[in-house]
Amino acid sequence: MASTETLRRPASGFRISRKMLPYVLSLPALLVCIGILIPFFTAVIYSFQRYRLSQPWARQFNWGENYLNFVTDPAFWNTLKVSLLYAGITVTLELLLGLGIALLLQRRSTINNFISIMLLLPLMIAPALAALMWKLMTNPSFGILSYLASLIGLHDFRWASSPDTALLTVVLVDIWVYTPFIMILLLAGLRSLPTQPFEAAALDGVPRSFVFFRITLPMLTPYILTATLFRLLDSIQQFDIIYAMTQGGPGNTLTVFQVEAYLNFFQSTNVGRSAALLIILWAITYTLSNVFIKNWLRLRERARGEA
Repeated sequence: MASTETLRRPASGFRISRKMLPYVLSLPALLVCIGILIPFFTAVIYSFQRYRLSQPWARQFNWGENYLNFVTDPAFWNTLKVSLLYAGITVTLELLLGLGIALLLQRRSTINNFISIMLLLPLMIAPALAALMWKLMTNPSFGILSYLASLIGLHDFRWASSPDTALLTVVLVDIWVYTPFIMILLLAGLRSLPTQPFEAAALDGVPRSFVFFRITLPMLTPYILTATLFRLLDSIQQFDIIYAMTQGGPGNTLTVFQVEAYLNFFQSTNVGRSAALLIILWAITYTLSNVFIKNWLRLRERARGEA
């Protein structure tokens, strides 16, 4: 039988000192950060170059010429307009639908929990596959949605193949895929709100509209800002749904930043212009995220002051 001293003896092996432990634990995050920054700064360097894959011998620095060309390029301003319009429409509609569904499912019950789980199914489908599925459903020859549209008098509805309805079609797909994301965030926020203000309002006979706009909505605002930020940053960088359904067309109807950069790189082999587009997209998302985060912090500080 081993003695007490033998049992208490620490096992030999590799040991980390207390001073080095924080650095070792932060090493994975540092590696991820390096893995992100290397492609980013590579894109920044490319954006200041006249660089085409078809003409590698002509590669040279043009020191901002790619960015200056955007000022007088109608295609760039169309890309900016389409990207902001797409992001604004999708985020607004998804926020309204997600909030409405979350309010309907706010009460905890077996049926509401089951419905909320079923509504999450679109999130489990890859956006590109969802877009291809909708492309088949909107096919004028055999699509189920085209058939349903014909029943209400919309014969030969062109869906994504027409410049007039392409944006509407892609927005519908985006709403179908991503509304459950906002719904589940707001539902979690609603169910985490304190019950005392609502119980006091019910005892005083306060109207439901007053409770919603003066109690529920102010307390839910941080969750709304968080959901809006996530969806806005994702929508303004949308690629897979738009490219899978329309490839940015018809014409330049849906040439958002990611699609325009993809076409410039793989079709025109213009690496410099493609990188400059992505850097501008990064600047837009960085600005938007800062605005939302500052507002979120301001709301949190105000809530702490009122507590």
